[in-house]
Amino acid sequence: MNKGASGSRQSQLLKIALLATGLSGIVAEYILATLATYFLGDSVLQWTMVLSVMLFSMGLGSRISKYVKGRLLQKFILTEFALSLLTSFSAVTVYVLAAYTNYEGFFIYFLSTGIGILIGLEIPLVTRLNSEFEELHINISAVMEKDYYGSLIGGVFFAFVGLPYLGITYTPFVLGGLNFLVAVALFIRIGKNIEKKDHRALSIGAVVIFLILTAGMLAVDPIITFGEQARYKDKVVYEEQTRYQKIVVTRWQEDYWLFINGNQQLATIDEYLYHEPLVHPVMQLAEERKDILVMGGGDGCAVREILKYENDIESVTLVDLDPSMTRIGLEHPVFVALNDSALHDSRIRIVNEDGFTWLEENHDRYDVVIIDLPDPKTVDLGRLYSREFYSMIRDRLRPGGMVITQATSPYYATKAFYCIEKTMRASGFNTLPMHNQVLTLGEWGWVAGSPVLPRSEMKRRLPELYVDSIPTRWLTRDAATLTISFGKPLVDTSGVEVNTLLNPVLYQYYLKGNWDIY
Repeated sequence: MNKGASGSRQSQLLKIALLATGLSGIVAEYILATLATYFLGDSVLQWTMVLSVMLFSMGLGSRISKYVKGRLLQKFILTEFALSLLTSFSAVTVYVLAAYTNYEGFFIYFLSTGIGILIGLEIPLVTRLNSEFEELHINISAVMEKDYYGSLIGGVFFAFVGLPYLGITYTPFVLGGLNFLVAVALFIRIGKNIEKKDHRALSIGAVVIFLILTAGMLAVDPIITFGEQARYKDKVVYEEQTRYQKIVVTRWQEDYWLFINGNQQLATIDEYLYHEPLVHPVMQLAEERKDILVMGGGDGCAVREILKYENDIESVTLVDLDPSMTRIGLEHPVFVALNDSALHDSRIRIVNEDGFTWLEENHDRYDVVIIDLPDPKTVDLGRLYSREFYSMIRDRLRPGGMVITQATSPYYATKAFYCIEKTMRASGFNTLPMHNQVLTLGEWGWVAGSPVLPRSEMKRRLPELYVDSIPTRWLTRDAATLTISFGKPLVDTSGVEVNTLLNPVLYQYYLKGNWDIY
């Protein structure tokens, strides 16, 4: 057993290689889980299954390793090279395939399986190689320790550096490149005893892989843009993967569409059919409208409508998790023109924090609360449609205050719509469901709420609104009255449950809606 200085250095290099493996491998899985959520939806299911498949595949890799005999160092370096390539090109591969097939999910899980097998294969190989330098009990603990440390470092890197700064585009190449450099260092330092024929083959392989990784990193941006474009029928003019979501803006003729994680948020051609019913009924039903709270709405269109009551408004607080979204509302020329520079008004305060957490810590009172959040298609978003969330909203309302939330489609997601309404009632609100035909979204819905006004009183007052004195593009008194006219629900909603933090049923109702009809 070689316990000299040279053996110690070689042992440390093997462990560093394994740390890099753990780091790059776990980040690759996080990227694939993020892509699975983006392309397939249901974040809880996708993250759970991608990581579970990876762990299972690591077990397969470990089992396969027992059949690997002889020339262990060469095979370990080849495995490292393969992992570098697979990690680096994981996102690019998914985007390219998405342009030509509807089976993105198959390829995401195929890549997850491949990466997991390679990681599972490497750990036993390092253990066997390192057995020359350390006793068994030290060897096993040291090898596993480095792999687990790499996983932690990878998680921290992905959450705080990779996704927010490098994005899905470059993070895989940075991590794959790191893995490749460590493998090359291992080859240079320990590979001197490798047979000449294998040494030459590995040297050529290293050069080829370096060229492939370099070419891939230089070409990745247009490749991903090409794959992204294939998802949308109109030209993509802006796209950004933020720490929280994928933002895409497309253009058709003179109009623009905003998408978040592939779901349409607004279209400039008809956004007023959404934002006017969202804002004006509750603004006029409220006793006062001095201090307004907007949850979401980083595009600034809801704030634009609020500021039409300029003589009444003293402050508007806009809480949107993603600073990139509010930056678009503040700076992107299309959205600055669309929202009439509303977010630049001196009365606007922008807060980039999680809405649920911010409400827990903030105890200011408001006359009107307007909730303009993305659809509740995940458990995380479902928190912002929960009984606990609405209860906090109720506590932040002044006497005579009003709240309204976007509530998805009463036709395409009927159970989700009525779940939101039932959840608001369970939080102490009298509710008033509303809907309107938005050309590019289909039939869309909102639920207004008051802690004091009964539904019958809200319905009675609605035709009396002086909305005709406000400059609107579509909303009139007659139109406002029509927004509260409903037929019977399209499906049986008698068994719909209240959405709570401990019973997050809403996202399932949403995902099981009739979206294929639309």
